[in-house]
Amino acid sequence: MKIAITGGNGRLGSALIPLALERGHQVVSLDRQLPAQLSYEVSHIAADVCDFGEFVAAIAGCDALVHLAAYPSPRHHPNPVVYANNTVSSYNALLAAATLGINRVCQASSINAIGGVYSRAARYDYFPVDEQHPTYAEDPYSLSKWVMEAQGDAFARRYENMRIASLRFHWLQPQPVTPKPEYDHNTNWVKHLWARTDMTSAAEACLLSLSADFSGHEVFYIVAPTQHTVAPTLELAKQYYPDVPIRSPLPGHTSLINSQKAERVLGWKST
Repeated sequence: MKIAITGGNGRLGSALIPLALERGHQVVSLDRQLPAQLSYEVSHIAADVCDFGEFVAAIAGCDALVHLAAYPSPRHHPNPVVYANNTVSSYNALLAAATLGINRVCQASSINAIGGVYSRAARYDYFPVDEQHPTYAEDPYSLSKWVMEAQGDAFARRYENMRIASLRFHWLQPQPVTPKPEYDHNTNWVKHLWARTDMTSAAEACLLSLSADFSGHEVFYIVAPTQHTVAPTLELAKQYYPDVPIRSPLPGHTSLINSQKAERVLGWKST
């Protein structure tokens, strides 16, 4: 399979490209600038994914698209810039794929598509959180990820042959995280439920989503099954979210985010 990867110079792109090559795929890597070190195994293209014409020209001839390019938080650019960049680039990704007849698309979404760490106060209706949970997004980054998923729904309705996966990653880490007591009570960690995603597992999920047997647009949590805390999950849930109903057992350090749909549909397992 010839796979186009936007944001190829980024952290996840840099993990995904070698994995795709190892699995026998061809790779076209798109980013605003060429990487410092070029690989002769990869077709590197400097392109602005917010420019639709450049986008289409760059991925012509590809069989699948993994769209990773985006501002990864609302903290380092003005709010309108974050929102416009992320929503326009994700729309362009879907439209470019549809225009070229590329029917397999993977989008990098976020657990923040429902709100969380960037919210004034994180709101959760139940634990563990799953893909049916409503959104309470407030900030431009989280809202852009929710809109990305809504765009996935729209394109799947219009182009019945498209298979679009939106993967909700969180705090991508190249190595296992050592739990520390300060993580348990840090406001940011509390808001995003002490969750994380292994980088290699995230890359694996991207590839699995391009061949998995599903139709239309589907959203998947891609989150480690355990959280990086010292205290047990249930103890922290009762301390910080005493009014949130718990729908299933949470033994030990079980994550408050349920990724079983990805296991069932994609065949994904966190490392």
